[in-house]
Amino acid sequence: MDAPVPTTEADLDWRRAPRLLADRLGVSPTAVVMGVLGIVAAGIGAWWAFRPPSVPVEEVLPFVGDVGVSVPATTTTVPPPLVVHVDGAVTVPGVHEVVAGSRVIDAIQAAGGLTTEADRSRLNLALLVEDEQRVWVPRMGEDEPPVVAPSGGSSESSVGGGAVVDINRASPTELEALPGIGPSLAAAIVEHREREGAFATVEELLDVAGIGPAKLEQLRPMAGT
Repeated sequence: MDAPVPTTEADLDWRRAPRLLADRLGVSPTAVVMGVLGIVAAGIGAWWAFRPPSVPVEEVLPFVGDVGVSVPATTTTVPPPLVVHVDGAVTVPGVHEVVAGSRVIDAIQAAGGLTTEADRSRLNLALLVEDEQRVWVPRMGEDEPPVVAPSGGSSESSVGGGAVVDINRASPTELEALPGIGPSLAAAIVEHREREGAFATVEELLDVAGIGPAKLEQLRPMAGT
């Protein structure tokens, strides 16, 4: 049989501590032990809840210079102005500039407007003008001016369209009197009618290379068959 383990004074004090505390508080030793364990558990829980994170988390935000910003292009190509010669019954006859896509009324306004002598009944203010074109404004009772074919660009033309050009009989020089018809288009019209025969209607000018619907509308008031 094993010999009993000697008990020291310190062991006796440790073992007696719960009973002595229980007697002092007026509770059982088991309640004292459970209370101590509860306090220890609460301390461990508080430490776990408020412990610092093992790896600090940093939120990285991009700098303004690192973010690509798409800026829409605002540059637009502006077509060059048209240079036209406005002559006849206008306030300031001569060479004037108008923006691309302008019509006869814009060219007349650039020349200071019509005079009191202008024959308004012979004007077609809706015609489109082209670069190097001569716009002639007739006076009351004035005949059509003679055709002056330029060395390049469009020919001179009357805005009123009083003289109709027969596209089946006119020479290249006479065809250049039509608005928007220069030497190259006049030659193309002659070549087409010699190859395909006479034009039955003005609309058949659309078969000529270089003449589209907009150009046809310019020609219609002054072209005939």
